Amino acid sequence: MKKRYSKHYIFKYLSTICSWTLFIYLVLIAGFLFFYFINIKIINKDKISQPISIYTIVSGSMIPTIDVYDVIINVKVDSPTDIKEGDIITFISQSSISENLTVTHRVKDIQVVNGEYQFTTKGDNNIIQDSAPATFDKIIGRAVLRIPQLGRVQTFIASKFGWLVIIVLPALYIILKDIIKLVVIIKLQKTSNEEKANAIKNDKKDYDEDDNDDIIDDDERKYDDD
Repeated sequence: MKKRYSKHYIFKYLSTICSWTLFIYLVLIAGFLFFYFINIKIINKDKISQPISIYTIVSGSMIPTIDVYDVIINVKVDSPTDIKEGDIITFISQSSISENLTVTHRVKDIQVVNGEYQFTTKGDNNIIQDSAPATFDKIIGRAVLRIPQLGRVQTFIASKFGWLVIIVLPALYIILKDIIKLVVIIKLQKTSNEEKANAIKNDKKDYDEDDNDDIIDDDERKYDDD
């Protein structure tokens, strides 16, 4: 025999799923924002020494390999010999047009000059190579993961409207749902207390009526004896 569920039960079940989904979603967003804040505001003060770094690509120099607004995750390289031709690295540029800017390009050639490793780099979408090679002491890390268009989410969250949609509205939904649940519980508790009070009152009334009946019966028996 199939069990039939009421509309109230189905609505409650779906509401619970939505609440938990939004809660997990907010936790993930909070975790991402926390890590991003730590990475950008604190760790990036010392870019070279951090083991993992996250960057949002804002130029099209690496298209089609890496698009604008893609997010890349870099891992620190311990030795210059670990970098090979064809690797994509993130480094502090010494080229004239991008000096001291953080750049992510592909390694095209590797040379050792006076014992120092120098990496010739070029953007996949650029016509010419970077004007100055990247030295190992300027390399932040090697790109190991690309997350397509995550930078758009970051930009959207950073805006006032994005903050409202991504964070505030889901949080308000959960808070309002809990408030409504609390109000319902209080009403049910009040109703239950009123029902108990009425039950006690009715029991007392019935008890008084039974006492009155007993008195009347005693009076009637006394009258019959007379």
